Amino acid sequence: MALDIKICGLKTPEAVAAVLAGGASHIGFVFFAKSPRHVTPQQAAQLRQAATGRAEAVAVTVNADDATLDEIVAAMAPDMLQLHGRETPERVTAVKQRYGLPVIKAFAVREAADLAAIEPYRGLADRFLFDAKPPAGSELPGGNGVSFDWRLLAGLDAELDYMLSGGLNAANVGDAIRLANPPAIDISSGVESAPGVKDVALIENFFRAVRAATDTRAA
Repeated sequence: MALDIKICGLKTPEAVAAVLAGGASHIGFVFFAKSPRHVTPQQAAQLRQAATGRAEAVAVTVNADDATLDEIVAAMAPDMLQLHGRETPERVTAVKQRYGLPVIKAFAVREAADLAAIEPYRGLADRFLFDAKPPAGSELPGGNGVSFDWRLLAGLDAELDYMLSGGLNAANVGDAIRLANPPAIDISSGVESAPGVKDVALIENFFRAVRAATDTRAA
């Protein structure tokens, strides 16, 4: 099974180039003003051009209204939308109908019971994303650099399409792949030298660690 790799929160051409060179399947742009990774739709439109035909460009939003999504979709033309807030099943359905784009729905996980939250979204969201619950006081629903017990995902049904996120980096991604055997992984802060600042060397190290882990998994 090939492993999809999404690098999220990209802000510079250099970071996009490094991520594409590493072989990412998805690149993510964050539209959330409180995030250090926030970009404008116009900035994302420029950055995503390099990924055309190479990786899927994902627009990441948090409880965005139609006007906000209209602007993002019109300017950036994303391949997918990621809903990383408290969007209801009805909202997911409405977004899919309005834009005709696949939707990734994110969920915060701390314990096994949290996984039950996906049930009303089955058949609606095209893919799930499991991120760690934010630490107390954080205003960011993701990108906090914290992880959860990846073993919680090992019991999910094999056909469930999801991304494993939260606190990944070059040092621990091998454990995440071994323990959860996910179909996809997502990383943001784990390849940064400072909040919102992607580091090309850390990106390269991460891809090397992923390749080593997937080679071991294949063997």
